[in-house]
Amino acid sequence: MKALKIIIAIVVALVVVQLALTGINILQKGGSCKGQSIEQILGIAPGKATVKDIEKLDKAALFQLFYAASAPRYEELNGEYNGQTLPVGVLAASADFYTHHFFGPGRWMGKSFFPFENSKGWGYNLFSRIDKDGKVIVFRVRKMNTYIGKSLIDGKDSFHLDYSPYNSGTVHSMHDELRKINDNIFLGMGYMSLGGGSINPAPFLIIGPAAKWVGLDKE
Repeated sequence: MKALKIIIAIVVALVVVQLALTGINILQKGGSCKGQSIEQILGIAPGKATVKDIEKLDKAALFQLFYAASAPRYEELNGEYNGQTLPVGVLAASADFYTHHFFGPGRWMGKSFFPFENSKGWGYNLFSRIDKDGKVIVFRVRKMNTYIGKSLIDGKDSFHLDYSPYNSGTVHSMHDELRKINDNIFLGMGYMSLGGGSINPAPFLIIGPAAKWVGLDKE
């Protein structure tokens, strides 16, 4: 009985800590849109911005950048892109760990898109893993639908990635939104029910230029 009470106490403590960290993580987004332009936030014209310019921003500034940016034209995202997480916020380490160890069959590398119609398309994620011989194996899995629609984060249009039609478990509720910084940099916000949904998204980058579309792995 004493051991059970200890276990329950530990579980309760862990839940309380997780809730507290989630609350802090949400607060670290900063306030609502301040009306700044991309150039004001980055200190450089959007067309000249690089990944390093964005990496300098803290979490609140990244959210202001997302608010300032607009959805890309639907046909702009076409092919395979590199991806990069942005380790900001108190839960950044756990978000990174999930992305690179539980989201897919290896380390997350990026995403691919194919606009097969004027207003909708689909895509997949890319992962890598090193086999026993030291060879890098690339996986093309975790299919999602894509479309342009109103954001659950700020109500503006975003390029949406909806995983629910093709995935189960925690990934079933996963949803990403993309905004364009320039022709080769897109700022994403990803969220899922387990982490609090759209009130607690994690930022990431999609980086071009795009490579040729390959297609999903055969199951």
